[in-house]
Amino acid sequence: MTSSSADSGIRPFRLDVPQSDLDDLYARLDRTRWPEGLPATGWAYGVPTGYLRELVEYWRHAYDWRAAEARLNEWPQFTTTIDGANVHFAHVRSPEPHATPLVITHGWPGSIVEFLDVVGPLTDPAAYGGDPADAFHVVVPSIPGFGLSGPVAESGWEAGRVADAWAELMSRLGYERFGAQGGDWGAAISRELGRAHPDRVIGVHLNLLPGAQATKEPTPEELDALSPEERERTLTSWRRWAAFSAEGIGYYHQQATRPQTLAYGLSDSPVGQLAWIIEKFREWTDSEELPEEAVDRDRLLTNVMLYWLTGTAGSSARIYYERQHTTTGRLAAPREPSPAPTALALFPAEPQIPLRRKAERTENLVRWTEFDRGGHFAAMEEPDLLVGDVRAFFRELREKGIGAG
Repeated sequence: MTSSSADSGIRPFRLDVPQSDLDDLYARLDRTRWPEGLPATGWAYGVPTGYLRELVEYWRHAYDWRAAEARLNEWPQFTTTIDGANVHFAHVRSPEPHATPLVITHGWPGSIVEFLDVVGPLTDPAAYGGDPADAFHVVVPSIPGFGLSGPVAESGWEAGRVADAWAELMSRLGYERFGAQGGDWGAAISRELGRAHPDRVIGVHLNLLPGAQATKEPTPEELDALSPEERERTLTSWRRWAAFSAEGIGYYHQQATRPQTLAYGLSDSPVGQLAWIIEKFREWTDSEELPEEAVDRDRLLTNVMLYWLTGTAGSSARIYYERQHTTTGRLAAPREPSPAPTALALFPAEPQIPLRRKAERTENLVRWTEFDRGGHFAAMEEPDLLVGDVRAFFRELREKGIGAG
């Protein structure tokens, strides 16, 4: 599914999974060795066996990969070699000639599938009831090591290196000035784009701001110095982070320390890969019980399929290891605040609730929007809200005379 060419040119790409790969998946699903589960424990011990059995039954007999494949192939897709890595990306140009170039980046355990419902409204707002002036030429890359960008052949692919690769990619596409958007690892990468390439990045729109949450319990003295609203937000941020650190961060420690050990099980068992990913969609989305309450079931499975079919469970996990073990380069050194104009869209089910006073220390924060619904996977959960905020942010920049130039 990837090109063997080693040059720096742009190569057309079309997703066409061999039927033998699908047959192998179905055979593995049919032979699943199921563990026992405790009754009446819900999700407390992890993904419930009864729920996962039903989801696997749907995956095996009702889910249509070929339909999902055709949907992805509606995007013009390409590959290119950057810094030794094969980089897959979609490049969807707007019908509006003066559209703003925008690179949007997924995270883990997401993929380019996250953006299936936002690319159309972003590239052709008039077709969706919007203002043509808000149009974007959208570039949707797969992070090296993830999905269709395939396993990487060397270590060191942390967020800063990916950001530099995106700057090179945008140059190859003829975009000297562009915007960036992302959540999860896409947020870290987009931040680094703005910090390392401020002369080229028009603005950075984030739906997650790593490190801006309350990471220690505030003292009474600290709380007394805050307004009632700030005090409540600080306590909520701390409680959410404390709960996440206590019960929800095991995946991070495993992927940041021993990603290769984890890779053997996830690369051999599609049910294992499904469980590893679906747990996070349940925990990080704005849902009461099941992840399908927030994200369409077929879309969830399409996202999992990109990990399974490309065998990138281990290589995608390495980005955590690389970040944890960075000892050289700009990510290991103290960093100046980003000069890039930055917007932050806040969705209430996000595990990391940022504090504005902390965000303003590290970002050139010019827009702060709080929504009443949605979670970590904003582009999948609330695409209309995300699109609207992205449009509004870059519209504000244009009105201030900050544009593609």
